[in-house]
Amino acid sequence: MKSTPLGYLFTFLAFSVFAIQDGLSKHLGETHSPLQVAMVRFWAFSAFALFLAMRSSGGLRAAVNTKRPVLQLLRGLILFSQILISIVAFTQVGLAQSQAIFAAGPIFVALLSMPILGEKVGWRRWTAILFGLVGVVIMLSPSGDGFNSYIWLPLICAVLGAVYGIVTRLVSRDDQPSTSFFYLAIVGFIGSNLLGPFFWTPFTPVGWGLMIGLCCTGIIGHLALIKAYENLDAVIVQPISYWQLVLGAMIAVTVFGEVLRWNTVVGAVIVVGAGLFTVWREWVVSRRARRAEEVGRV
Repeated sequence: MKSTPLGYLFTFLAFSVFAIQDGLSKHLGETHSPLQVAMVRFWAFSAFALFLAMRSSGGLRAAVNTKRPVLQLLRGLILFSQILISIVAFTQVGLAQSQAIFAAGPIFVALLSMPILGEKVGWRRWTAILFGLVGVVIMLSPSGDGFNSYIWLPLICAVLGAVYGIVTRLVSRDDQPSTSFFYLAIVGFIGSNLLGPFFWTPFTPVGWGLMIGLCCTGIIGHLALIKAYENLDAVIVQPISYWQLVLGAMIAVTVFGEVLRWNTVVGAVIVVGAGLFTVWREWVVSRRARRAEEVGRV
């Protein structure tokens, strides 16, 4: 795919909006139940998914038709759980440290791709995985004075995100993107509306304004990310995603008064470096495989 300036613009816009979304989630999670926040969020997300499904090829009927129903439901449950856990992590662990640990996602994807997808990993990627895990341990700081028992929550989110990414690869082999998006929204909508009303507390006018902002950032972010992937290769989009970590840290420090501890900064640098190398190696390996397949056809 030929890279375009518009692709870079949409990519930076998407991850900037996602960083703002995390800041809004943290603020709302401090005064309301994560289930309540997720429920309202999925109201908007579901409406957006239905809109995209009706505009897609084949319309809503085609979007509902899936060849991998179990995996689609699993994706929805994973994302629903990840959203709930991340809101608690933002409030209990902190926005900056949580996002730093989230950055380990590509490391866990590479690690889990071997048993689940049957991918082969060479010594270079194994080295990157090990370095990335060392970075995660540094960020967790199990022997530090500031150890927080909630620190495992962002780690769980990172692992869930990796499983979500792998399951997405599996369903994309058989289902169109509009189908995956539809089930993602509907599962979260049903789950949050079954549980959310039991934890409802009234929003203030300001709270409703922030909640509407959270819903808007989710829609804008996903639209921008869709446009980004239409104009850029995934191997370019993934490294830029670390901009969300940088902007999120700035928001954490300036808005919420969080303090960046040395282990968070050092661990994040190691994790990001290992993640970038892992993404690059996956691209190199996949490119070699495509070339070998093309030669075989000739």
